[in-house]
Amino acid sequence: MSAAAEKEWLYALDISDATWQRAPGDSEEAVEIAFLERGAVAMRNSTDPDVVLRYTEAEWRAFVLGARDGEFDLQR
Repeated sequence: MSAAAEKEWLYALDISDATWQRAPGDSEEAVEIAFLERGAVAMRNSTDPDVVLRYTEAEWRAFVLGARDGEFDLQR
């Protein structure tokens, strides 16, 4: 499947019954994620749940590996 077709499939996916997870804590504002079919992931801000970003399995894996490698660490 081409990348464009995969994105089209991903954004057409019904996620109305997705199970959203967030890191433990009492913060009103948090990043929430939901694991979808085919390893895809949806992400949203708890204070604006209607705006949902969706990532393919490959995109999510690249993000997680980059975070583990410190790719997104702030420069001091």
